[in-house]
Amino acid sequence: MKKLPMIARILLGLIFFVFGLNGFLNFLPTPPMPDGAGAFAGALAATGYMFPLIKLIEVTVGILLLANRFVALALLLLAPITVNILLFHAVLAPTGLPLPIVILVLHLYLARVHASAYKPILTA
Repeated sequence: MKKLPMIARILLGLIFFVFGLNGFLNFLPTPPMPDGAGAFAGALAATGYMFPLIKLIEVTVGILLLANRFVALALLLLAPITVNILLFHAVLAPTGLPLPIVILVLHLYLARVHASAYKPILTA
């Protein structure tokens, strides 16, 4: 049980490092998306900055998690991305929902492990 936080951290770090890097290097094939999902992704891509920003954050957070540095901060930066990945798949592309659920579970577990780091920002 003592190794569970490390395993969860490494898994989450690998997921975001690999998929974030894929946003720049395109080494994984992109499956076809339903119309709504494609329109949403196209709109984000059309801004010219949103996808690079998201992917840069994913790579950075992945490195932080893999290096076991600033884990609580990395999880905080990752929270809106995790929520959007989950909602994107739940609403627009449900066939891809299993991985976002795994991401959410890992993220919530690690946030619980590091809960003491969040107490100062969650006090009134």
